[in-house]
Amino acid sequence: MALIVQKFGGTSVGSTEKIKNVAKRVLRYQQQGHQMVVVLSAMSGQTDKLLGFAADMQRLPDLRETDMLLATGEQITIALLAMAIKEAGSDAVSLLGDQVRIITDAMHTKARIREIETELIKKHLDAGRVVVVAGFQGVTTEGDLTTLGRGGSDTTAVALAAALKADSCEIYTDVEGVYTTDPNICAEARKIDMITYDEMLELASLGAKVLEIRSVGLAKRYKVPLHVRSTFSENEGTWVVEEDRLMESMLVSGITYSRKEARITIRNVPDQPGVASKIFLPISNAGVLVDMIIQNTREGQMTDITFTVLRADYLRTMEILKETVKDIGAESVNGDESIAKVSIVGVGMRNHSGIATTMFQVMAHEGINIMMISTSEIKVSCIIAEKYTELAVRTLHTAFALDKSKQPVEE
Repeated sequence: MALIVQKFGGTSVGSTEKIKNVAKRVLRYQQQGHQMVVVLSAMSGQTDKLLGFAADMQRLPDLRETDMLLATGEQITIALLAMAIKEAGSDAVSLLGDQVRIITDAMHTKARIREIETELIKKHLDAGRVVVVAGFQGVTTEGDLTTLGRGGSDTTAVALAAALKADSCEIYTDVEGVYTTDPNICAEARKIDMITYDEMLELASLGAKVLEIRSVGLAKRYKVPLHVRSTFSENEGTWVVEEDRLMESMLVSGITYSRKEARITIRNVPDQPGVASKIFLPISNAGVLVDMIIQNTREGQMTDITFTVLRADYLRTMEILKETVKDIGAESVNGDESIAKVSIVGVGMRNHSGIATTMFQVMAHEGINIMMISTSEIKVSCIIAEKYTELAVRTLHTAFALDKSKQPVEE
């Protein structure tokens, strides 16, 4: 008998009929003797609908009240699933984040989990019940409801699996697992049977939408085996696990992209101590995340500084920099929103040379100019013109033999 945590996303519980199908799947596991904890998101589109209601009431909705509002979405789905399980002849109980006591900090709309009290869940499991928990939400020590931000239900599921020392955590979605790249732009994309925590962290941070990055970080920290699979299929999905030697032999595991980037360049910046701090401190204080940064030295102790931010933060960042440019005595600031970031990821990069070179050669052969480059032990990212995104992804996918069942392995 195993203790299994399953999480079902919004598309999986998008209607009462789909919730009934989730109940059938959960009960098949329970009938095999497993203890079941199920984490649910709100119905697909419900969170956006609630945010729309909030915007109608208040120009800048109060964050505490926003959390009170958003927490109702999961309350609907968990109650309905518990009913469906009972109707099928088994027993279940639905629990909100404050009932479970998923304790978080007080950062409303993007709270972080501090601890989970497991006594109530264990009591219900020991009584033979399926425990259905609201994802995406928690409670402060003062008793205020909080939400964990977009993708927070994944984080809830992994955190529960870690706290309960579950045997596995299954993340159900509308795709059959993690793919070598986006199947919507590359027909040859293949499902990956097994991927490391580090690779999944990179893919999630670079634009892959299958798993929320915080959930992967938690899974790695507590060694929770993750199984990403489809609600609408019985097929085996993708396991996210610890690294082994076989995985290291794969040169590249996946290719991802993001069209949510913008590039900003400050020209003729005085090359002096403290200038970089003056540029990036106001941006940081505004809550803007900076990704890539490069500096090009010019004559006369001057330099150009180029960096990327999310496109949603582009205009705000440009406004901040208007004053900064004057303050530091730089020449000008300009930007470009029509860019994309394309990345290759694989733990095999640690032990094999020439992978970045291959990427650059592929881009050159297709006439794609690389504007910026960023690397880590297991990834290479390039900023390119957005119009070349799909071409770059497809050609790189072929170049690294990801469209084949086996990659050529270098010794």
